[in-house]
Amino acid sequence: MKTKLQDWKNRLKDRKMFSTVMVIIILLVAVIILAIYTYNKQKEYRQTSENAYNMAFYELINYIEEVETYLAKSTITSSAEHGAETLTNVWSEANLAGVYLSRLPINNEGLSNAKKFLNQVSDYSYTLAMKSISGEDLSDEELSNLEKMHEYSVNLKNTLNQLATEINDGTIKWGELTSEGKEAFAQQVSNISTDSFGNIESTFDDYTGLIYDGAFSEHMTSPERKGLTGEDIDENKAKEIVKNFTGATDENITSNGLSENGNINSYNFIIKQNNNTKSIAISQKGGHIVYMNYYREIKEEKISPEEAIQNGKNFLTEKGYQDMKETYYLKQDGAIIVNYAYTQDNITVYADLIKLKIALDNGEILGMESAGYLNCHHEREKNNNIIEEEKAREKINPRIEIMSQNLAIIPTEYNTEILCWEFKGKVGENEFLVYINAENGKEEDILMIVNTPNGTLTT
Repeated sequence: MKTKLQDWKNRLKDRKMFSTVMVIIILLVAVIILAIYTYNKQKEYRQTSENAYNMAFYELINYIEEVETYLAKSTITSSAEHGAETLTNVWSEANLAGVYLSRLPINNEGLSNAKKFLNQVSDYSYTLAMKSISGEDLSDEELSNLEKMHEYSVNLKNTLNQLATEINDGTIKWGELTSEGKEAFAQQVSNISTDSFGNIESTFDDYTGLIYDGAFSEHMTSPERKGLTGEDIDENKAKEIVKNFTGATDENITSNGLSENGNINSYNFIIKQNNNTKSIAISQKGGHIVYMNYYREIKEEKISPEEAIQNGKNFLTEKGYQDMKETYYLKQDGAIIVNYAYTQDNITVYADLIKLKIALDNGEILGMESAGYLNCHHEREKNNNIIEEEKAREKINPRIEIMSQNLAIIPTEYNTEILCWEFKGKVGENEFLVYINAENGKEEDILMIVNTPNGTLTT
């Protein structure tokens, strides 16, 4: 052995042998580098594909939820004009859902029928929308078909949400769905058989061819800034308002100057107290609170949402915001975000909105946002030319079980407002708000109420 080693050593001294060894080493390094590069590229490709599938999947869920909401609304509308709008939305959202469904790497009978279902929903809703646009009312059979479509849309939504849970948990990946196909899908959604989609095709053979801001939040702007009253103030005056509003002292407050880029020109300040940082903005015109916010950890919830909502109402009263009424709320990270709307003569004015973030450990106000109130708030002229509540009730689809009614002023996309009778009702397990014009009895809008473990929302 010793002789062989010495012989090998002598051979290495030979220049040709040395060159050969170096070539082999270089080739081995090159192969290793190429393998690592190829592996990383494949990994990068797989991740890119996963991201693309995830985006398409969650867009699909979003559009399916919109389809389900609009289908629910379409079954209770009593106005041909509003029915046309709702059905047009069904048509649009179903088309978009179909687009994102086609981007998923799943090819099985269940989702194939789901795609057929979306196509039929799109076609059927378009046909009914055209009928409604011409002024015709939907027949009982057509309303019944819409109810069936709504039931299937609920099943489809639940199926996809369960699959989303499995994907989020890492139990299954898109690559597995791609390779295993129908069996993998069926396994992941075992509580709702893929056979349920198989019945969809035969159901509609004869017909081929939606930080939460609450109801009407998209219309809560006004170029007039009606709630922005008073004279312009300077930064020093704004700082005094901050001190009075928060109890902070000069040494705790840092100014970030005047911001003129937003909806409302405002002075911005940072407050540092008790190891917490709070931001607050004061409007240049009138010195109003535009927003205030800070974060702190909430370890234990000790008060109920109802108690927190009352704390918020008391806070608004103390700060000079009178006659505010809670409407909707959302629970999040140990706090609730509550929407308070102004009331005038017991009429809810949805545009005049203030949002508060309230801690559920001690009821402290963690945040405030009043853009809606500052944009829209003013005293409305009293309208005595309104129809009676009984007359407005006659305009409601008789299938709705009315639970309560109230007068409300709702904003429109045209920066106008409409006085309406607001009816809260139920159809089966679904709750709705129906708005009937208090002057002419026209159905103006329908909102679906979504009661979740974290709060009450509308869509």
